[in-house]
Amino acid sequence: MPDINSKAAVTAAISEPTPAIRFPETGFLRQPQVLALVPISKSNLWRRIQARTFPEPLKLSQRVTVWRVEDIRRWIAEQGRQHE
Repeated sequence: MPDINSKAAVTAAISEPTPAIRFPETGFLRQPQVLALVPISKSNLWRRIQARTFPEPLKLSQRVTVWRVEDIRRWIAEQGRQHE
């Protein structure tokens, strides 16, 4: 078993590139995917949805909530324009 505390293991873990987040052109995103693209907490996400400052999700079933990719793209673009 490799020693995870060794200097070589730590250096290798730090130097590995993080995988790029795939952002599809169309379709749906689940909450973890949205949070990977939008740097806010889960609590803040739901507060913004309640305040209507973030796109509302769709309920596909009782346990499945999704956001349209197009809505998230539009929201991200709007955030960039607000800071110009």
